[in-house]
Amino acid sequence: MRGGRLVVPAARPAAGTARERRWVPPFPLNLGVTLGPLRRGPGDPAFRVEADGSVWRASRTPVGPGTLRIARGSSEIVAEAWGPGGPWLLDALPALLGAEDDPSVFTPRHRLVHEAHRRNPGLRLARTGLVLESLIPSILEQKVTSDEAYRAWRLLLRRFGEPAPGPNDRLCVMPDPRGWAMIPSWEWHRAGVDAKRSATVVRAARAARRLEEAAAMELPAASARLQAIPGIGPWTAAETLQRSNGCPDAITVGDLHLPRIVGYALTGRRGADDATMLELLGPYPGQRHRAARLVLLSGRVPPRRAPRYSVRDFRDI
Repeated sequence: MRGGRLVVPAARPAAGTARERRWVPPFPLNLGVTLGPLRRGPGDPAFRVEADGSVWRASRTPVGPGTLRIARGSSEIVAEAWGPGGPWLLDALPALLGAEDDPSVFTPRHRLVHEAHRRNPGLRLARTGLVLESLIPSILEQKVTSDEAYRAWRLLLRRFGEPAPGPNDRLCVMPDPRGWAMIPSWEWHRAGVDAKRSATVVRAARAARRLEEAAAMELPAASARLQAIPGIGPWTAAETLQRSNGCPDAITVGDLHLPRIVGYALTGRRGADDATMLELLGPYPGQRHRAARLVLLSGRVPPRRAPRYSVRDFRDI
């Protein structure tokens, strides 16, 4: 039952014949490191990694829902796609896997960054070309724990998304903009999403066409386009554009953990704030996000002292 009305779950589309593309990346490529930031928690209904190492993504493209499976062949990437959005996803495959990224312009300026860069030659910055797909989960992650945000994303996709095309029956495609805008207030509440974040998602959904245009913009204009929506600030814009546009300089400010990690990794001192982080990343103009990714990949984080931030339950409010 939904709002007193019986809802019959949508039937999964017939798998149909998969479209295929084979692509030889002209650079070292680590699928897990490159695509990992697109996954919103271990239970993400739109992203799965199977035991054979293949990566599955369910996306709502400009031409409809689609499912993409990416696997390694002997010397190439083998991609299969299903659904109306399948051809679009196959066309966008090289950009998704970092073909438009240029790490050759990056010069490490710290010993730790140099070592992380050396150990991760397969790191590329993925570009999905899909803004709302990264924006909405980023809004859900505002000022809450990752577990809270991942739970909300999972519940909302399972309840209001649609079964992904193709043979993987564990995947869901996120709702279309109208679907996001029509979610009742009590369903947001049930998913643990407060009124401020849900209202921001609805405003973004209603401006979806304008926001999707940011995928073709340079970083300053794209960030300004996103931040024109009330409730979207620099943190959310950066988290989105890192994924949708593959922006190497979209550094996340306003984050609870990132400045502390960067500060500790590069200086050995605790308590760094945004200003300190930006100063430390100053030697990486145009590449601050890449430098921060490498710091995270180094694994050097400050020892935990305080207890974890407690998860709030908005359903009891």
